[in-house]
Amino acid sequence: MNTYYINKGIGRTVEFKGLKAQYLFIFAGGLLGILVFIMIMYMAGVNTYICLLLGGTTSGLLIWKTFSLNRKYGEHGLMKLGAKKKHPQYIISRKSIYRYLKSNVKNAAS
Repeated sequence: MNTYYINKGIGRTVEFKGLKAQYLFIFAGGLLGILVFIMIMYMAGVNTYICLLLGGTTSGLLIWKTFSLNRKYGEHGLMKLGAKKKHPQYIISRKSIYRYLKSNVKNAAS
């Protein structure tokens, strides 16, 4: 008789064949988008071999790129990369140094 363990992975991230977290959703959404696009092309009357060739190459490219991103950036890497792009490289302050010192002197005297 088979024994099934319930709630074996509580707290773990979703993983399928090595793809973790957001890469799994990118992978599934990309394949679904390619499928819909190829179906529309086929119903529009595009040659069957062109549809097969285009579908195979784009899905192969999607699979390769998704796994390479997963390997390169890891589980939370794309979110960290996006946050790093939004973070300013340097902060511009246009006040003179005297104004900073003047406000600090007032606060210290109080």
